[in-house]
Amino acid sequence: MTSFAFPRHALAVALSLAFSSGAFAQSATAAPAAAAAPAAAASAPATLEKVVVTGNPLGRSEVAAPVSVLSGDQLTLQRGSSIGETLNGTPGVSSTYFGPNANRPVIRGLDGDRVRMLSNAGGSLDASSLSFDHAVPIDPLIADRIEVLRGPGALLYGGSAVGGVVNTLDNRIPSSPLTELGGSAEVRLGGADAERGGAALLETGNGQFGLHVDAFGRKTSDLHVPRFTPRAEGEDLPETKRVRASASDTHGGAVGGSVFFDHGYVGLSVDTYRSTYGAVAEPDVDIDMKRDHVGLAGELKNLAGPFTGLRASFNHTRYQHQEVDTTTGAIGTTFKTSGNEARLEATHAALGPVQGVVGLQVEDFDFSALGDEAFVPSTRTKRQAVFALEELPWTGGTLSAGLRLEHARITSDGDADAAEPKFGAADERSFSLRSASLGNVYKLTPQWSLSGSLSYTERAPTSFELYANGVHAATAAFERGDANLGVERGNNIDVALAWKDDGNELRLGAFSTRFSRFISLEATGQSVSADGEDFPEFAFRGVRARLNGIEVNGKQRLLRRDGWTLGLDGKLDYTRATNLDTGEALPRVAPLRALVGLGVESGPWNARLEVDGAAKQDRVPSTDVPTGGYALVNASLSRRFAVGSSGNNALWFLKLGNLGDRLAYSASTVQTVRDLSPLPGRSIKTGVRVSF
Repeated sequence: MTSFAFPRHALAVALSLAFSSGAFAQSATAAPAAAAAPAAAASAPATLEKVVVTGNPLGRSEVAAPVSVLSGDQLTLQRGSSIGETLNGTPGVSSTYFGPNANRPVIRGLDGDRVRMLSNAGGSLDASSLSFDHAVPIDPLIADRIEVLRGPGALLYGGSAVGGVVNTLDNRIPSSPLTELGGSAEVRLGGADAERGGAALLETGNGQFGLHVDAFGRKTSDLHVPRFTPRAEGEDLPETKRVRASASDTHGGAVGGSVFFDHGYVGLSVDTYRSTYGAVAEPDVDIDMKRDHVGLAGELKNLAGPFTGLRASFNHTRYQHQEVDTTTGAIGTTFKTSGNEARLEATHAALGPVQGVVGLQVEDFDFSALGDEAFVPSTRTKRQAVFALEELPWTGGTLSAGLRLEHARITSDGDADAAEPKFGAADERSFSLRSASLGNVYKLTPQWSLSGSLSYTERAPTSFELYANGVHAATAAFERGDANLGVERGNNIDVALAWKDDGNELRLGAFSTRFSRFISLEATGQSVSADGEDFPEFAFRGVRARLNGIEVNGKQRLLRRDGWTLGLDGKLDYTRATNLDTGEALPRVAPLRALVGLGVESGPWNARLEVDGAAKQDRVPSTDVPTGGYALVNASLSRRFAVGSSGNNALWFLKLGNLGDRLAYSASTVQTVRDLSPLPGRSIKTGVRVSF
């Protein structure tokens, strides 16, 4: 029993210090992602394995990389209207929060093309990394499980994963035999955005064939927030309790199926996603987004010969994003992405004590931006990569080592009309990239483990970092690329001490990342005239940068009596990011944050009260302003019950967000929208999920 004492007190002290020390302002805030977004679609009858999938091709129960997993009831209760909102309470993860709809994850202070968005380990191939107002076309309603790899995932997933990976997993291509009819359905109502949403799925099979069908839809109104004074273009607007142009209408669905045989399966899925939502920075513009996707996946297991297993996938995506004038219906700008991604992983037979995976990955996609606000030319990007990950058990634990070699080519079409020069002549850049990693997990005792990893990553500049030249409406700035940019290079070290015992757990982690060349969007101090207005000029430059941070998360059962239990859980994280060339902070980095929750479970009932806080973020570059801290109080109540004779197959929930109706802002939001879109105000949301 003595092993319980230190983790219990360490967790309580670590998570309460920030609140008791006065670091968290009492002035403001709105419901956190965990509380502002309730339920979603239930897991499919054939649930995914408990083992972590992302960054773990050998399926080990312990991995050196820091990975967080949301699934089951926890995912249902934390699910928001976007992936960024859903994950905002995860250690080390914040969000861009360009209003409630365009909300992309930020991992350890890194965003954009440094965070790889995956769906079933395949790239999303959208335009969300190009601009803050572009949403990720993956809806949390259809997710069975979301995994977050914090820190470099470039070894397995490429240069756009140098900051981390978010992998949304569903069962659209069934990977395990289905033998009967099953499914789930969910509805949810309310919240600060007055959500009316729901999802349903059906699955059936005869052991040899499996079929999956799902559909989802959601409508929201303009977000309700505490009374505030919005500010646009340096001027105060009338006080309001609504975030302008923040309503949305989203729907989609999929059909998929698999054929199963003795040593594996092969499957196909077709899915579609449609969303129309307001652009908070431009009140007279709606964004009309659509994404169509075809996926193929298959696996062979228990093979004889040099390879014991093969996994393969192919994804074809067509994405379009139009910015529509709400008064005239005219289309201002159209963004399109169309491309393919193929991936093959082969598990080789053991070479003595060494086990491993080798693989290859190919991507090829076209991007175009046509219209009044196009600030990037049409481009084509091609990437080819080979990688290997090997593991060796030894007296010091389990050692893993990996290497990735990648080639990237970015081609610009230049000016579409030579009579209107903007992007210059056609151009092409090629990059040869290397990434390597070394990690180890050592079991100190059955309860305690020590893990660490070292990695070196390289990332090719994106098409917009190379060729941007124009006014970016989302940032109200003139952005200028540099066609001569070199490869982004960084080194990362990550260490963690973890404890698990009888459902209780604690993880203490620290990381440090140093970039010898970090591609940063920097203010030049100049202004550029365009369309009769002056805009501040920002340019993409290679600078030296350093990011250090800590992450603490855990849960502890405090009391157990006949029929009920009381538990404490929480997290604390902090990232300090510095531009070493200027000595200033890097922009849009979340401050010290902490969340402490107290939960009571009695039979089918579960109640929770939590405080979610963030310190004031006053460590900002000269082009930004400090963001006030906040402390939010949220609560939830849920009950499991039976529908029919299937047992506890239904979940009802009620969530109360930002009970004090505190005004709060996100420090990781770009400043042009931060003053227009506070975090959600006081809200109540309810829903029911039923599976069969």
